[in-house]
Amino acid sequence: MSMISRLLLLVVLLLVNHASLAWSKQGHQIVGELAERQLSPGARAEVQALLAGEAGPTLAGISTWADELRDNGTALGERSSRWHFVKFPRGQSCAYAPARDCPDGDCVIAAINAQQKILAERSQSLAARKQALKFLVHFVGDVHQPLHAGFADDRGGNDYQLNYNNEGTNLHGLWDYRIVHSAGLETSAYVDRLLTADKGGEDKTFAADNPAAAWAFESCALVHAAGFYPAKGTLEESYLDKNRATVDRRLREAGDRLAVLLESALATPALKE
Repeated sequence: MSMISRLLLLVVLLLVNHASLAWSKQGHQIVGELAERQLSPGARAEVQALLAGEAGPTLAGISTWADELRDNGTALGERSSRWHFVKFPRGQSCAYAPARDCPDGDCVIAAINAQQKILAERSQSLAARKQALKFLVHFVGDVHQPLHAGFADDRGGNDYQLNYNNEGTNLHGLWDYRIVHSAGLETSAYVDRLLTADKGGEDKTFAADNPAAAWAFESCALVHAAGFYPAKGTLEESYLDKNRATVDRRLREAGDRLAVLLESALATPALKE
């Protein structure tokens, strides 16, 4: 292969990777902006104080930090890599069994609970609470993406290959960014649309002993539903159209619930244990 061909190939790969990052990024930014728009003035001021000095000092701006950390080769990035998801055995219920599904607390459910506790504890350092906020924003988004609570045997749909628009993809990537991106909306416009839609009934998950586990249960139930896994091969556009309302609902739920968590952790002084 000539030098020019190699350079062209490198450019193509960089463009593909950048596009993938950007589309996946939008879903997290939507969740962050949704939450921030719903915060009380007190909680919003706390967020601003914690994120002072960040390149993007908003919840949307830091929403993909945990992914960037995971990919940068540091010890924390490696240690936190399992905090983005929880995997359930295929053919069994979505009931959360910590010893089976979250050994050593290394799953998204335990990570949400741990990071919220750090964020709420005023005796923690500013750096620790800022880091916890950045983790929490990302992980609440993750747990609402159905395949972040999918099956272990296909790595949450990553190994389920499909062809879409004459391009190879997988089911996880389809739900991570392609359905969101296919709406053709900028992030703020997407948030506007979600906020004007009917919010639905009362959110009963906060009455559960472990709301994060309830959110994972919802995602897992979607993965188990008939038709969630399309036939292998070429994916029809109708699959995206059929599931767009589900994606919108999960984004809205993630943003609303993140706002509740942040209000609890930031708007009033944390209770001491």
